Amino acid sequence: MTQISRIRLTALARGGSAMFALGALALALAACGSSKSSSTSSSATSASQPATTATTATPAASGPGVGKPAVTIGDKNFPEENILGQLYAQALAAKGYKVNVKENVGSSEIIYKAFTSNQIQVYPEYTGVFLSAIAGQTKEPSSASAAFQEAKAFAEKHGATMLEITPFFDSNVLATTPSYASAHSLASIADLKPLGKAVKLGGPPEFATRFQGLPGIKKEYGVNPTFVPIAIELSYKALEGGQVNVQNVFTTDGQLLGGKFKLLADPKHVFGFQNVAPLVKKSVLSAEGPAFSQTLNKVSSLLTIKAIQQMNAAVTIDKQSATNVAHQFLTANGLT
Repeated sequence: MTQISRIRLTALARGGSAMFALGALALALAACGSSKSSSTSSSATSASQPATTATTATPAASGPGVGKPAVTIGDKNFPEENILGQLYAQALAAKGYKVNVKENVGSSEIIYKAFTSNQIQVYPEYTGVFLSAIAGQTKEPSSASAAFQEAKAFAEKHGATMLEITPFFDSNVLATTPSYASAHSLASIADLKPLGKAVKLGGPPEFATRFQGLPGIKKEYGVNPTFVPIAIELSYKALEGGQVNVQNVFTTDGQLLGGKFKLLADPKHVFGFQNVAPLVKKSVLSAEGPAFSQTLNKVSSLLTIKAIQQMNAAVTIDKQSATNVAHQFLTANGLT
């Protein structure tokens, strides 16, 4: 299975049509030996955060980063962020930069505090979440480009900047089972309104307080469900096990590749535009030189939605490590 996943990631790099067949085969094999939960294990449906871990990417002996100051990259507490952190860190290390990685730092609210206190100097952020959770903005931008420009403008007022955004965007989305959707005629978030408190809606604890979460869907759709805090890594287990009727998940989750879940439309765009961009301190860019941002931008440019979905599946379903998956992808694209 590991070899199949490696081929699948290589196919992504080359843009080959074989990706879909290989991906389906890998998912079928994975279904025989693993559950469809995150690679981070937990037994509670609470707000508990995965333990923060620190690693160091081995720098190349030569390249534009040799002799430059060490930098610490952080990532949030779910697999996609772990993958992104490793992609950026390993690509920089291949250029000779000394990079430390702090994994599973926490939600945007938590990781931004680590960023502003200089515990980390770089982390991958979602533009819409940054505007909502950090900048406190409740008016949704009109487009993905507008979201990026507004997020970047806020960052630059605080000694930082956002580099180029990824082609893929990862938005919150409400998922349910096809049977529940059929029984209650659910097609969009608005269709939950008549169910009131009878519908149990799961999501990470921060979903209850962010505008791009429970407050937003209450205001825009008049939905008033019973909210159940569910740790991110238990999202699909909670939904399939009946602990919740509807669950907040992410549009790039590998579990969505199999078509097992019904996604509810968000015509009012409460969940915003969520492309990813590295948030970097301006002082770091000055100290590290132009190759630093060029390397990060190159990685970002390769991250299509198909690429990130397949890498997410390799971690959450195939049970590979984010480190290995990132290495395979970067190698296939000539970046390591």
